Amino acid sequence: MRINFKGFIDTTLRDGQSSPLLYDTYKYRFSLAEKKQIVNALLKLGVRFFEFYSPVVSEEERKSFLILKKYIKSLTPEKTCLLAHCRCHPLDIQTALGLGFDGLNLYMGLSEEAQENYGKSLRQLSDLIGEIVISTRQKNPLLWLRYSGEDAFRTSLKNLFLVYDRIAQYVDAFGFPDTTGTATPEKVGQRVRAFKKRYPKVNLECHFHNDRGLSLINTMAAVKNGAEFIDSSIWGMAERSGITSVTGALLNFYEIDKSLVKNFNLQFAYPLNVLMASILGWQVPWTEPVSLTNRTHIAGVHQKAVLGHKGYEAHQLEKFGITSQQLLLGPLSGWNFIYYFLKEMENYIITPEEAKIITADFKKQTKKLGKKIKPEEILNQLAKSHSLTRTSIPKKFADKRKENLGI
Repeated sequence: MRINFKGFIDTTLRDGQSSPLLYDTYKYRFSLAEKKQIVNALLKLGVRFFEFYSPVVSEEERKSFLILKKYIKSLTPEKTCLLAHCRCHPLDIQTALGLGFDGLNLYMGLSEEAQENYGKSLRQLSDLIGEIVISTRQKNPLLWLRYSGEDAFRTSLKNLFLVYDRIAQYVDAFGFPDTTGTATPEKVGQRVRAFKKRYPKVNLECHFHNDRGLSLINTMAAVKNGAEFIDSSIWGMAERSGITSVTGALLNFYEIDKSLVKNFNLQFAYPLNVLMASILGWQVPWTEPVSLTNRTHIAGVHQKAVLGHKGYEAHQLEKFGITSQQLLLGPLSGWNFIYYFLKEMENYIITPEEAKIITADFKKQTKKLGKKIKPEEILNQLAKSHSLTRTSIPKKFADKRKENLGI
């Protein structure tokens, strides 16, 4: 299957606002100013499709969309597509169209559970969806129109095809959401291939939840098998354990085939993650591939490798905006880094043999480490107790030295 990835549909301002993180930080929703920062950063990254809540969700969401619509159009001359995530319900559709959305992301479940929930048979659901999609298309020929069978990976292909066959000529894209996070890479590959074979002229948009920790690998499987669009968010924020992280996906796409990311400004990937951290008052999650944490080394063997081998780190994170590294002093640091720290960062005159002795003494005292006592303090005390002397290096030379990795 030919890879035909066309881009991300960012849902930070829709599914992202369903994230438990917003409740953990007592934010509950992004402010208008924060929403502007988020869309501005995503535009700089290269995202052009944005999904918002249906405006019937709240008056605040309706008002903020109207402002954001003008704001986004003012930021870039390039075409953007602003999408409303709507039920197959006339109220959602008419309200969204009245506000000037560029497209509708319609959804309605087709599984046995959904039929029971709606109190309708599959045939009744098919008739309802067909009528709504066809009518919406006929009245709005230029509208971006997507339909998703909610919880698609727990819905039989027979049920999905029954509805999708009926509306294939009226939609720009079919959604294939893993709403409850049950998909596996194998199943994703099988189903995406089946869809692309049956609907070769219709874009396929995939939405993967991370309940099993598989959203990113499922994304890779979908793109490798022909999916055109991937739903994503900053940090993968979304309901429950989240969805696919936009920067995590970009890093993996870069490793698979650099042409997949040619339309993205990768240098903005890490600043995007830092922006969200500043908004939430959190650090960039340690699970984010595009993070300074992914260039932080604590174990002595890794610290030695970083100091001794320029190419030790496998991923070119500097292309994604991460221009520094962290080597953290602590109980696991070996003599190589302690020697480096005392000699190159604290300017002590020290031999490797002295560093080994000081390291042995340091490890005996690491039980003291905590918020009040830092490893740097203990090492400086040990250096003085061993009568080490310091040398002076002019600032203009010190600033250029390799140890500006940060600790």
